[in-house]
Amino acid sequence: MTIWNPTDDPYSDLTSHDVFGNGIPHNTFLRLRNEDPIHWTEYKDGKGFWSITRHEDISKMIRNTEVFTSAQGIRMEDQSHEEYMARRTFQETDGKEHRITRMKVAKAFSGPVILEFENNIRDLCADILDKILPLKKFDATKKIARELPMRMLGRILGLPEEDLPWLVEKGDALIANTDPDFTSYVMDKLDTNEFRMMPFNSPAGAELYAYANELMKNKAKSGDTNGILHMITRPGPDGSKITDVEFGNFFCLLVAAGNDTTRYSIAAGIHALCHQPELLNQMQTDLKVWDTAADEIIRWATPATYFRRTATENYIIHNKTIKKGDKVIYWFASANRDEDVFKNPFKLDLYRKPNKHQSFGQGGPHICLGIWLARLEVRCLFQELSKRIKSIQQVDKHAYVRSNFVGGIKELPVNITLN
Repeated sequence: MTIWNPTDDPYSDLTSHDVFGNGIPHNTFLRLRNEDPIHWTEYKDGKGFWSITRHEDISKMIRNTEVFTSAQGIRMEDQSHEEYMARRTFQETDGKEHRITRMKVAKAFSGPVILEFENNIRDLCADILDKILPLKKFDATKKIARELPMRMLGRILGLPEEDLPWLVEKGDALIANTDPDFTSYVMDKLDTNEFRMMPFNSPAGAELYAYANELMKNKAKSGDTNGILHMITRPGPDGSKITDVEFGNFFCLLVAAGNDTTRYSIAAGIHALCHQPELLNQMQTDLKVWDTAADEIIRWATPATYFRRTATENYIIHNKTIKKGDKVIYWFASANRDEDVFKNPFKLDLYRKPNKHQSFGQGGPHICLGIWLARLEVRCLFQELSKRIKSIQQVDKHAYVRSNFVGGIKELPVNITLN
């Protein structure tokens, strides 16, 4: 199957991780957008939910956080209130609580501040590529896409270089906890109930808690107390402070989300280069392409396949009544292929403008904190890659993450010809 010509059953089970392990079920999303855009989806592992598949509806509903709250969980799995309180990050809060926590670190991830890292990112890209490209045949996800966000995150957070591979391994175990290639505690295949108080129901959360605690002790001893991790621990305007558990959850979120989203965007972009040869030529010959390329590659990838909300009151849309307490799933993977918004949505168009993609959850207060960093990393990586190669081909089958939450190519064997 290729994502240029989707071949999935248009009645695929959207709750199945195995379905998404074969790629995004685009034919199913196409049918739902056309026939039933507010679709009740049965879920054998818990309460059913409403699948929202049109771009217009998601863009409208995601802004309405009073009716559709994050404060009961952001994945389709059910949680008790006790589990929610133990696992939550600022992603799973709304209103004043969300704003206070977010504002503590928002400046550190703002566009102007992130742009100061451009030379740093570009140097990292050059180092990664100059080491791996001479091999000519390699796994592009593991050897390129995985390396950049891991190393950049370490520099932003002030983490020891030697710890980064372990941290990314644990981040994968958290966010891709349904893929046996990333964890031995596969959430839908084993009883993981003993870890129900840990982030993503994973034992990796406990290991990352312990690591974060030791890291902060070491930073305090060395006098390093001004970084992003310390910003989140400072009191808000009202004097409130996050708890130790909330700090541990925040650290887990940075390690997981800070790596996977950019990694799978880069992997999807390299995959596209293999199948649309004109893209490499455009990157090499037209500087204008860099004004729009990163957002299009991220639209194409949609690494966060969905996010969940919960209705706080009854809500009518398209003659359907979403009832108070119902779960609602915003399928960003569907919105980003919506023909009513994107011309030729199954073509990666580096010049696409405007590009109102939903990969960052645009339109609401929960827009991705790392939006500027992801864009810059993707742009720099492809600028440096396109300078160095004459051609790139996929030489064997690629493999997707087994997850309906994280959309990404985890294996991508390629062969390149150097300039």
